[in-house]
Amino acid sequence: MNRPTNLTKSPKCGGTELGVGKHSGYGVMIPKNKMWSFGSEIEYILCTDCGFIIEGYVKHPEKFKGTSNA
Repeated sequence: MNRPTNLTKSPKCGGTELGVGKHSGYGVMIPKNKMWSFGSEIEYILCTDCGFIIEGYVKHPEKFKGTSNA
């Protein structure tokens, strides 16, 4: 994951060994107002001791520009 983070431990169990995972198969996030977009994989930082998902990110955030309701 190319996101800077200063996470060092799980807030749930205190475990200090963190890993990175992603959804497999069709587990992608698609833009709400872009019907024909392929979307983006979701990547997570998680605790390898308790499995708690600490942070989640879409791999290609630029695909979601212009989808806000605001």
